Amino acid sequence: MPGAATPATTALTAAGVAHRVHAYSHDPRSDSYGTEAVDALCAELGIVGEQVFKTLVISLNTGGLAVAVVPVPRSLALKAAAAALGAGKAVMADATAAQRSTGYVLGGISPLGQRKRLPTVIDESALGWDRVLCSAGRRGLEIELAPADLVRLTSARTAAIAA
Repeated sequence: MPGAATPATTALTAAGVAHRVHAYSHDPRSDSYGTEAVDALCAELGIVGEQVFKTLVISLNTGGLAVAVVPVPRSLALKAAAAALGAGKAVMADATAAQRSTGYVLGGISPLGQRKRLPTVIDESALGWDRVLCSAGRRGLEIELAPADLVRLTSARTAAIAA
């Protein structure tokens, strides 16, 4: 496995979930971590950008944080994510709060192995693929796994949350 273990890869191994870890060279000047992953991995793995998902931490008007997972080329529909999680409104979480809650740095936040398990919603498009990629918990490291395993291990709901 490329790179050292992360809480995300440790969680997958402990659960006995089949997965692959893919490393790529992260450019510290990059301002779009998801696009960097898409550019680095899609051609090599024979996948399309919609199979690579980004993990976004949002703040719900009900007072807590939550996780929304959407394809990299798409945007998060905050209202749809809030509704899927039983809230009236959502905004992007403060970066410091997101990092503190998940235990990961921005650009490396994985939906798996977070310090504190947050309510999670995954865009329903994930279920249309046999495999998806998401952050492995470090910039330049992605996990490839079956979308059903991602949903199960994060106890996620699925909904149309990508715009």
